[in-house]
Amino acid sequence: MGQLKQEITLLSGIGQLSTTLMGTGLFMIPAIAAGIAGHYSLWAWLILFVLICPVALTFAQLGKRYPNAGGTAYFVRQAFNPRLESAVAWLFVSVIPVGVPAAIALAAGFLQQLLPAPLDGNLSAQLITVALLVGVNLLGAKSSGHLQTAIALAIFALVGAFFWQGDVGMSDLHMPALESSALYSITTALAVMFWCFVGIEAFAHMGEEFKNPQRDFPIAIIIGCFVAGATYWACSVVILKFGAYGSAQFDSASIPWLSEQLFGANAKVLISIIGFSACFASVNLYTQSLSRMIWAQARAHKPQGKMARLSSRGVPLNATLSVGVVLALACLVGYLSGLDLEFFLKLANSVFVLVYLLAMLAAYKLLSGSAKWLAALSLVLCTLVFVCLGWSMLYALTIFSLFLFQGQKQAKKAQI
Repeated sequence: MGQLKQEITLLSGIGQLSTTLMGTGLFMIPAIAAGIAGHYSLWAWLILFVLICPVALTFAQLGKRYPNAGGTAYFVRQAFNPRLESAVAWLFVSVIPVGVPAAIALAAGFLQQLLPAPLDGNLSAQLITVALLVGVNLLGAKSSGHLQTAIALAIFALVGAFFWQGDVGMSDLHMPALESSALYSITTALAVMFWCFVGIEAFAHMGEEFKNPQRDFPIAIIIGCFVAGATYWACSVVILKFGAYGSAQFDSASIPWLSEQLFGANAKVLISIIGFSACFASVNLYTQSLSRMIWAQARAHKPQGKMARLSSRGVPLNATLSVGVVLALACLVGYLSGLDLEFFLKLANSVFVLVYLLAMLAAYKLLSGSAKWLAALSLVLCTLVFVCLGWSMLYALTIFSLFLFQGQKQAKKAQI
């Protein structure tokens, strides 16, 4: 058994988090939010950023004090007990079959436009995406960080080009006057927009691989969230200016439509490359974090097992390959059965919010002073969001309860 390599710098950390937060969301959420709240969606983005700040700052404090590949599960162990840690770890892993394949399907949709005829089918594009994910992850966190930083720069350049070519002026940046009648549409939009900041909990698994986690990890989280929030807001300004919202077509294709309007049909290939890269970056960090979660559990409970082995590059080899196999099988099942991806995204969202909630609960017990009260505020916010999920929160609660019950049974057997 070995230790993960500490090779993530501040810049690559910012790149990894910002591209993960933007990822699939940038290509659909601004248009959906605009369709719900119109120009008030600009206020909704600002409100969301203010709401997510306590959560991001709390994760930053946890990662600074407890850098570990176990992420939230490790925080829970420090605050409570190993049994609860194991339940949280497997809760996070349970997102593999329901959430990640949906994001892979979105990425594959862009990749299909770039593949030659024999390989441009939906399933083959998904499997190629999975293979690329495994390959990039096996290269190590340093190589992955460089790739995601490049993707982040490409996304910023695209949004900047929208501003320039779209002749966005000060009048377009004007915020509408807030009225009480807009409150419902803003809160409805916020429920959808929260998806854009799901990813901070996955980034917590990378804390152990920072060269200087105490200094760089919290800065990377704060700047990464700010960069993603600013990019979403800027993209929304352009979408509102050109009216690229309000229909099912725009919900998933507002960015390609804008690109064609501003740059012509020749921009289609470039947008497909950037779109695939952005979606790929989002899924990439989850692949990294999931493999490291499995490796961390193996290191803690079965240190001589195959899952605890690292490659010569300091990468959890068998854990990464296992995640890749499960992803490929999930994509195959989804393709053959025609299951509703939106349904699975709701299930995945419930897992993410519950993980956030448990992390904030652990933070409230572990931290002190102002950080403790910040964690308390974050805990209240996460609880409210979790309740607002409705029926889908039952999936996360059921999975978590099953793993917790299984852990209790094993603990009792060990005592006998």
